[in-house]
Amino acid sequence: MSGHSKWSTIKRKKGVADAKRGKIFTTIIKEITIAARSGGGDEAANPRLRQAIAKAKSANMPADNIKRAIKKGTGELPGVSYEEAVYEGYGPAGVAIIMEILTDNKKRTVAEIRHLMSKYGGNLGENGSVAWMFDKKGQIVIEKNDYAEETMFEIVLECGAEDFETEDNEFIIITDPADLMEVKDNLEAKEVVVKSADIEFLPKNLQKVERDDVENIINLMEALEDNEDIKNVYANFDIDEELLNIDQ
Repeated sequence: MSGHSKWSTIKRKKGVADAKRGKIFTTIIKEITIAARSGGGDEAANPRLRQAIAKAKSANMPADNIKRAIKKGTGELPGVSYEEAVYEGYGPAGVAIIMEILTDNKKRTVAEIRHLMSKYGGNLGENGSVAWMFDKKGQIVIEKNDYAEETMFEIVLECGAEDFETEDNEFIIITDPADLMEVKDNLEAKEVVVKSADIEFLPKNLQKVERDDVENIINLMEALEDNEDIKNVYANFDIDEELLNIDQ
């Protein structure tokens, strides 16, 4: 597999997600609302809603918050109308960037993203400008713990995954997006503890970033992550470990 996201790894090592719990809750509520609006409030019949609820529970979101978000999506409660979009662009060193958006004001969001891209040496591109450099895949992360790699490989194949690799202290499992929740269920039925399960844009090939551009690309990625309207950010950069200031 060519393109496990380096940014996903950096985020986990830096604790980016843990440090932004407020934004995580806001983003999940938007996702639940949109999923319920588009596919109904029954999670058994709505895989996207089920995935969003699973993410909410893993983030320890109160059950009442989840229920209210579903009802806002189905129209049982009044609420803000959110839109989805995918924006694309280039960062420093020609790094390709994809941003998934959940917003109630696209004009505001585009202006903010364009400002951030320009500030850190990038630019917002047209639709399709970089999407061809990525594959949309389901990605499941499992902590190694006591799992032997050979045993896990056999389990993963039995559960219907497409690909499998190890990285640091984790197993990374790749699925077809439509099969993500089924593979997750199959793993959990075999008593495998799933750390996360998401649909992501994985780069087909990686763009090497040299020392002079590392600070700008990481600052840009963190600034985009901070934006309340950006659900996820993906990039195809490859940075040597020694150039990253990450506490192991």
